[in-house]
Amino acid sequence: MPLTALEIKRSQPKEKDYWLNDERGLRLLVKPNGSKYWRLKYRFANKQKTLALGIYPDVSLKKARLQREQAKLQISQGVDPSKERQIQKRRALFENGTQFSVLALEWWEYQKGTWTEDHAQRLWKRIKDNAFKEMDLQPMEKIEPRDILAIIRKVESRDALDVASRVLQDIRRVFRYGVQNGKIDHNPVGELTGILKPRIQRHRASLPVEELGQFLVDLKGYETKGRLLTQLALEMLIFTFVRPGEVRGAQWSEFDLENQIWRIPAHRMKMQSEHLVPLSSQVIRILDEIKSITWQYELLFPSERNRNECISDNTMRRAMIRMGYDGKTEGKSHATPHGFRANASSVLNEKGFNPDAIERQLSHSERNGVRAAYIHHAHYLEERKEMMQWGADYLVEKAGVQDYQYHCST
Repeated sequence: MPLTALEIKRSQPKEKDYWLNDERGLRLLVKPNGSKYWRLKYRFANKQKTLALGIYPDVSLKKARLQREQAKLQISQGVDPSKERQIQKRRALFENGTQFSVLALEWWEYQKGTWTEDHAQRLWKRIKDNAFKEMDLQPMEKIEPRDILAIIRKVESRDALDVASRVLQDIRRVFRYGVQNGKIDHNPVGELTGILKPRIQRHRASLPVEELGQFLVDLKGYETKGRLLTQLALEMLIFTFVRPGEVRGAQWSEFDLENQIWRIPAHRMKMQSEHLVPLSSQVIRILDEIKSITWQYELLFPSERNRNECISDNTMRRAMIRMGYDGKTEGKSHATPHGFRANASSVLNEKGFNPDAIERQLSHSERNGVRAAYIHHAHYLEERKEMMQWGADYLVEKAGVQDYQYHCST
């Protein structure tokens, strides 16, 4: 039986929630505190959903039924009334300039001149993908710490703890900009200090030095398991001591083969300063092989799907797992692409090379300002050329000439 206005008026609260049912999915939820809420049950795209229609008596039975009919009409036209309501709400917030994404865009436009183009685009994508959907559901003045906390916890649930930290920082800076420019009165992120889930610090797995030779032998045969270009990318990584991302994004225009120098531009470096990599004779030979495959492209290691994009950050890691360096294969240790830098540092320091030259070649940041200025200015380039050639010869010797002869400098 349909509800009557008198029945609703006379309904009394009970110890638990209970429902009064009208027709065609319309129901009234009666709470223990006496509050009464209109809800509409409906199905859309084979899913059961609920639409809130307001609070009684502000919304009478007659008004609730009218809203029900309007929602049913939308459903018949293929429109989800819940999503349509969110769209209309966001549109109103946007038009009033009170939406988080509006202020975020204003802040980003104001700041992006101080960033590299790559950094600006990464930051915008990060905050857009992780924050806009939830933050744009209400005016900025009504956003509370718990709303932001829910966003951060959602990111953390993906085990993306570094992303969670950056998203929280991004949101904090947008709100700070809003307060400083009179857009809003307070920054709710100020109450969220110390809420980030701590990450257990682990060093990136690196091979024991005594296993380097066998790894190179295994790598020489990787072509039977995967792409030759992936094998060559790993060889470039091992023989140049750079970070995996710096190898993946390498462009032919960065190489001065005549002078045997790889000049990596500042915008591609973690420390945002140009980095010079002396090229050993072994690396020159590796580059000759890569040339025969990708010389016609801008990138040394383009993706198979899109030649204008580099291989993914998982490509080399998956190759090492396929070779058995996953920590699960008997007789082989666990290793990651980034771990070869630790091998280089360990071996070169043990052999007595200048620590400053090693640090400069690894492009590590120097916390002492005076020392950093000296290291950056001097570059220790001649020492590094000698060191890089010694390191390459050392690796070849470890692998054994008979097993790695096409990289032997003799």
